[in-house]
This record gives sequence, C-alpha cells and structure tokens, in this order.
Amino acid sequence: MEGINKSSLELFILLGFSDRPGLEHILFVIVLIFYLVTLVGNITIILVSQLDPRLQTPMYFFLTNLSFLDLCFTTSSIPQLLFNLGGPNKTISYLGCAIQLFMFLGLGGIECILLAVMAYDRFTAICKPLHYTVIMHPQLCVQLVAVSWGTGLLNSLVMSPITMKLPRCGRHQVKHFLCEMPALIKMACVDTVAMESTVFILSVIIVLVPLSLILISYAYITQTVLRIKSAAGRKKAFNTCGSHLTVVSLFYGNIIYIYMQPGNNSSQDQGKFLTLFYNLVTPMLNPLIYTLRNKEVKSALKKLFWKKAGSGDK
Repeated sequence: MEGINKSSLELFILLGFSDRPGLEHILFVIVLIFYLVTLVGNITIILVSQLDPRLQTPMYFFLTNLSFLDLCFTTSSIPQLLFNLGGPNKTISYLGCAIQLFMFLGLGGIECILLAVMAYDRFTAICKPLHYTVIMHPQLCVQLVAVSWGTGLLNSLVMSPITMKLPRCGRHQVKHFLCEMPALIKMACVDTVAMESTVFILSVIIVLVPLSLILISYAYITQTVLRIKSAAGRKKAFNTCGSHLTVVSLFYGNIIYIYMQPGNNSSQDQGKFLTLFYNLVTPMLNPLIYTLRNKEVKSALKKLFWKKAGSGDK
C-alpha cells in the first residue's frame, strides 16, 4: 500500500523540446493553430455527417467515428504539450501520465482497426454493390465499431499497467513531450528486452494484421475497378477510395516507423517530431483530405453554410 501511495504522488518531467528553448515558442504557436484547425475540421465532419440526410450511410458513419476518434486522440496529449511549451513547468502527475499513456495507446490501436473496417466497407461497396445495403446493415456497422474500440482499449489495458509498473530507480525525466510507451520503457533501470519483445509482438498484431486486411481489400478493389469498362466509372471508384488510402498511408507510415522497430533505435529528436506529426498533423489532415476529395461532403458543407447564411440574413 505504501508503494502505491508513493507512486501516486510521483511527478514526471516531460523534457519535450526543452533542450531547444528558442524552438518552444515557435512550436507553441504552430501546435496551437494546428490543434484548433483539427478541432474545427473534425467537429465539422461530425456535424455535416449527422445533419445531412444524404450522408446517413455506412461510409459516413465510419467517417464520423474516425473524426471523433481523432478529436479524442489529439486531445489526449496536445493540451498538455501546449501547457509545457507555454511556461517553465514541464511536470505531469503519475496519474496524468498513466491516463495519457492509456488513451494514446488505446486510441491509436482503435484507429488501426477502424481504418481496416473502413477498407472492408469500401471493398463491399465496390466489389459487391448489389448486396452492399444488405451486408453493411446498421447493426453490423455498430458491431464493427464496437470491436474496434474494444480491441484497442483491451490492448491498452494490458500494456499501460505493465509499462507504468517498470522500476525506474528514481528517474523522473521523460525524454518526450508525452508519456509514450517507448520513452517510458527507456526510463526503466532493469533489462527491458522481454518487454520490448512483447511490445513488438503486440504491435505486429494490432498494426500489421489490420494493415494486411486493408491491403487485401484494396487488391480486390483494384481488380474490380480495372474490369470497369467506363473511364468515368473507374475514376469514380478510385476517388471513393483515394481519401481512405491517403489517410491510411499517413497514419500507418508513422506508426510503423515509431513502434515496429525492436529496441526503438530511431533518434530521440526524430521520434518526437514523428510522434507530433502522427498525433497532431494526421488528425488535422483527415477532415481536409475527405473534404477536398469528396464531392458529397463538399456539397453537404455548401448546403449547411448556405442555410446558415440564409437564416442569418432573415
């Protein structure tokens, strides 16, 4: 009991970018702007998908969940980063660190699986269009999202306590801007080879299995699209999948580089900036990618804004 009480009072110091004080002020402004754009963009996607009857389809149901997930994901660490960048206080409580680690791991895992679910939705829409509404019924959509959330949170529920319980021998300095698993493992004062191997194996399951399913789905989609005789039909099919493929490339490119290296051999600075991109820039770009490449979303946005403008004139 004494050990638990002691650990609950423990403070961590998030070093972040404190070795570059001149960069902190610039980063504060950039991160704040990107975070606000992320909030506005994802909230807009959620509202438009809910308010426009034409977007009450499985594709936009999953897109709404992705936007909500991105809001939670970026909010799990960016406000703390802004607090640390804005002043000399770089501390975070033991409980705050544990919550941040749990959310970061859990929400990242959920997104891996949700992107695979969205790929299956696109596969069904293009490869089995006549059976699409029968296969992708509302109950199945809810079940797929529930599996995504359940699996991601279960993975985090296993990994977070193990990481937080590693002996640190009085070390409190986290060489990162958030309580991320690789940075916390490096703080341990015991041999972590077994832990790193476990992380690698779980990363293979939670990252590479969904990615493999995405690649298989798009292999079938490509075959189907190439059989379409109409150039306009092929273009429409590719446009439908283009946004999702762009998001998958951005998300998986970063997460594989960060988590799929045994021993995490990447440089600390490189890891911090890649995590910042993965945690902030990708969630910010997702709404822009889907908006700019999707005629239905652009049309719904115009309709929504025209309604607001019209009501404002009255």
